[in-house]
Amino acid sequence: MVKANCTIISNFIFLGFSHYPKVEIIIFVLCLLMYLITLLCNIILISVSILDSYLHTPMYFFLINLSFLDICYTSSALTPMLANFVTGKNSISFSGCAAQMYFSLAMGSTECVLLSMMAYDRYVAICNPLRYPMIMNRRVCVHIAAGSWVTGCLTALVETVSVLQLSLCGNNVINHFTCEILAVLKLVCVDTSMVEFFMLVISVLLLPMPVLLICISYAFILSNILRISSVDGRSRAFSTCAAHLTVIVLFYGTALSTYLKPSAVDSQEIDKFMALVYAGLTPMLNPIIYSLRNKEVKMAVKRVLVRNPLCALFIPSSK
Repeated sequence: MVKANCTIISNFIFLGFSHYPKVEIIIFVLCLLMYLITLLCNIILISVSILDSYLHTPMYFFLINLSFLDICYTSSALTPMLANFVTGKNSISFSGCAAQMYFSLAMGSTECVLLSMMAYDRYVAICNPLRYPMIMNRRVCVHIAAGSWVTGCLTALVETVSVLQLSLCGNNVINHFTCEILAVLKLVCVDTSMVEFFMLVISVLLLPMPVLLICISYAFILSNILRISSVDGRSRAFSTCAAHLTVIVLFYGTALSTYLKPSAVDSQEIDKFMALVYAGLTPMLNPIIYSLRNKEVKMAVKRVLVRNPLCALFIPSSK
């Protein structure tokens, strides 16, 4: 193989949504709103889950992890874009790009694993309610959460190093609003087949495999719910899982369409909007869906407000 003439790149330039000048300001406003709502709602959910002892259960332990993860995820993906839009400086250093790529991949990969573990938690809670406290004890929950974080962080480190150690041939313009790994990979001037294969293996392990586990969990859950004689009981059981399924469809649907599409398909413009969904919209909807559809969270908010009147300044009252 002949080596290409390559230069050392010290910074990258984002194209972002410059191809759509008429809607660029609208995208900025929407992203800013999504980011602020994400911060507010996830901080509220974390605070209420910690302050209210009735929510000290495995489900809310995982929700705390998910909310913290979503704050980190949307911050790594959206804040540089928002800052660049305000300052008019659509560039980032090489080290900054590496950090952004790593944290976005780490948070996204961790969420892939964590959501499947949350599905398993719902399976045990609904299908084995009497054994639930014993199966999902504190030690097991901590190990599951830690395993999710370690898996996501390690796979992200391997992917980031694998791509950024490749030779870049002078072109430093990224057709994206963030240092998304597939967009950066298009700047590489050497054979990337091995790296792409390696990324495909990781994507299969972190996307279809968790989805399969989730489908199996909910198949058992559905079978168990259909055996409930009480209509009210079935309704409550469906409601408990509806929020989780909504998040799963949004998150995995956009991620699968981005990272497991054929390499011959060039859809960078579509990928940008897909990235806004799984990096911006989903983290915003997670706490809204869980809190608005869950009576336990509403009651917990009321209890926290009664015990801590000062919290009323920061937490909207739940009626």
